[in-house]
Amino acid sequence: MGKNKLRKFAEMETFKCVFQYPFAVLQKDGFPLRGKWNECYFGNDNPIVLELGCGKGEYAVGLGKRFPGKNYIGVDIKGARMWTGAKQVEEEGLGNVAFLRTSIELIEHFFSPGEVSEIWITFPDPQMKNANKRLTSTRFLTNYRKIMKDGGLIHLKTDSPFLYTYTSELVKENRLEAEVNTDDLYSSGQADEIMEIKTYYERQWLDRGKTIKYIRFRLPGTGDLKEPEIEIEKDDYRSYRREAR
Repeated sequence: MGKNKLRKFAEMETFKCVFQYPFAVLQKDGFPLRGKWNECYFGNDNPIVLELGCGKGEYAVGLGKRFPGKNYIGVDIKGARMWTGAKQVEEEGLGNVAFLRTSIELIEHFFSPGEVSEIWITFPDPQMKNANKRLTSTRFLTNYRKIMKDGGLIHLKTDSPFLYTYTSELVKENRLEAEVNTDDLYSSGQADEIMEIKTYYERQWLDRGKTIKYIRFRLPGTGDLKEPEIEIEKDDYRSYRREAR
């Protein structure tokens, strides 16, 4: 491991806005802020919004600065990337933004039922070979239900035609309420100040001439969820490695 990564990891341990809990600790003691994020960390009753697979945390930080009436938590397993956003939060004193270093599969260990109002999923790996690994799959939506308010919002921003089509068909198959669904966000007239926040990854896709897709839909707390049974054409270009973020 390079010296720069080691330095970032060491500095992350000192950041008050960063929470890192190994699974062994969760199993033994649980997470002390589960069900108490508002009371014990943010000190308010504002809605909690997650950015899953947050990378450098551009959305968590950008939204937190624009909307002080909500609390934002970036979630990712890669600490070296997360350091960028966490460093900014520490330096600017953003009291409504935090970071959680963990696997998304373990998310229910960190939040209690109904504690989360919205989830942002920004430029995830489309996982074209394995539906269970897609962050908008029924498997993950079922996990999100365990921590979200009934009818909470799911936002997906992606460059991937494959993931966009898959998620659109899943929303249609399950008759979920889609508030926005566009395959070309910046030509749709719907790119308001929230959606115009651009991640490092997104800027690279735009530079390559790729259009950005966006879906916002509501996730009910009950009811069966079904995978769409359709064949979807694979993306005809190679994604950046996640390390490139």
